[in-house]
Amino acid sequence: MAVYTIPNFLTMLRILAIPGIVCSLYTQSFWGDWIGFIFYMVACITDFFDGYIARAMRQISMVGRFLDPIADKLLVSTILISYVGLGRLVGWNLIPVILIVCREIFISGLREFLADYQIRMPVSQLGKWKTTTQMLALGFLMIYPSAPKEWLTWEMGVLLLWISTLLTLWSGVSYMRCALHQTSRAHH
Repeated sequence: MAVYTIPNFLTMLRILAIPGIVCSLYTQSFWGDWIGFIFYMVACITDFFDGYIARAMRQISMVGRFLDPIADKLLVSTILISYVGLGRLVGWNLIPVILIVCREIFISGLREFLADYQIRMPVSQLGKWKTTTQMLALGFLMIYPSAPKEWLTWEMGVLLLWISTLLTLWSGVSYMRCALHQTSRAHH
C-alpha cells in the first residue's frame, strides 16, 4: 500500500495548515488575516495538486482516498466555526455554516455506511464545484477585515458562501440518491 507518496504528503500538509490558519485568524490583526490567508491558499493549492499528481503519477491510494475528503471537511468546517467564534458570521449567515457542517458530517457517515456494502462514492463534478465555491468564499471572508473596502471581499464572500451552501445541499441530495440506488441494487 502506497502511503508515503507526494499526493498523501500534500494532503497531510493541508491538514497541518489548519492550526496555523486558525491561530493567525485569532490574532485578529491585519498581519494575522493575511498570514492566515497565505496558509489557506497553500492548503487550497495542495487540494488541487494532490489529486492531479495522484492521477498523473498513478499514485492513487486507499490512504489518499480516505484522507483527502477528511482534509477538505476539516479545513472548511474549522474555518467556518472559527468565523462564528470571531463574530465574522452572525445572524442569517449562521445558516450556511450550520447547513455546510451538517452536510459534511452526514456525507462522512453515508460513506462509512456504504463501505459496509463495499460501495465507493467518488467525488462528483458538482462536489468539485461546491468545494471550489466554498474555498473562494472562505478566502474572501478571511481577508475582509484587513482588505480595502472597495475590494468588496465581505460581499463576495457572503454571496459565494450562500451559493456554496446551495451547491452543498444539491450535491448532498445527489449523493443520497446515488447511495439509495446503489444499496437497493446491492440488495437484489
